[in-house]
Amino acid sequence: MTFHANFIWVIAGCALIGAGASLAGNFAFLRKRSLIGDAVAHALLPGVVIGYLISGEKSLWMLFPGALAAGWLSLLTIEGITAFSKLKSDTAIASVLSVFFAAGIVLLTYVQQLPEGNHAGLDAFLFGKAAAMLPGDLYLFAAVDAVLVGVIWLLYPYLKLFCFDPEFAAATGLPMRALSFILSTLTVLAVAAGIQAVGVVLMAALLITPAAAGRYLSKRLSGMIAVSVVLGTLSAVLGTAVSYSAPAMPTGPWIVVTVTFFAVFAFLFAPEKGLFPLMLRKKRGVSSNAGKESTATPSGSEHNRLKIRGEKPTRHE
Repeated sequence: MTFHANFIWVIAGCALIGAGASLAGNFAFLRKRSLIGDAVAHALLPGVVIGYLISGEKSLWMLFPGALAAGWLSLLTIEGITAFSKLKSDTAIASVLSVFFAAGIVLLTYVQQLPEGNHAGLDAFLFGKAAAMLPGDLYLFAAVDAVLVGVIWLLYPYLKLFCFDPEFAAATGLPMRALSFILSTLTVLAVAAGIQAVGVVLMAALLITPAAAGRYLSKRLSGMIAVSVVLGTLSAVLGTAVSYSAPAMPTGPWIVVTVTFFAVFAFLFAPEKGLFPLMLRKKRGVSSNAGKESTATPSGSEHNRLKIRGEKPTRHE
């Protein structure tokens, strides 16, 4: 494989995206808000297109504010539907996802019909195209990751309590709305930063799948975060490398396929929670219990011999 000059910064940018998305995804996963990430990712598309219509440029720096605004608007819409109607959260999420994504497709079609629309390349945001990444985009990815790491590091004890025991956190007087706002903002930031490389359709997978794998491989939140960040970063790098070697292959699907492979491996072979280790321990436990039962009481013939000899059968402790 021959590397072009921009291969290094494309790999570096995707690594930053994978690390940031998997870091923020841990808290969305623990709060059981995985579908929120999917809705936000799909809702970014109209914001991206509107950002292009306003600025006339494809620079991620110009499209990023529109994506953030659309993501936050989708969150507010979901919260509003849930609070002021009888619809459940899953119904609200599905409705917002569909409406926002449909609006994005309509706007994208409109842009492509403009004289310069065919050259906009905005359709690459659907499934991701890492080759379109510019060196200046790395500063944006690094800034987003710095915000994610800084906020989580400063608020780690409170976020941990908020995710694992929200009732106790509320009883201790923690600002629940503020913490929820912060975590939602981190999710939108992480998703918006990765849409160029992974795409709006598959960004939720990079957000949640490393966290799910980390949960299988570690009992502690700190270990879960560390494992998920490593898996997210490695998957982004490997998936981008495969996509870069075959230009016809979109980046996002290969990144998702790679992270899914790691997640399935963790589900099957994780030492404590993996399917095969659990089956093996269960099988050993059944064999051990059977052995104990066989030695706990004498067999039928042994019982008869003891009766003939006038002895009482005894149980072995």
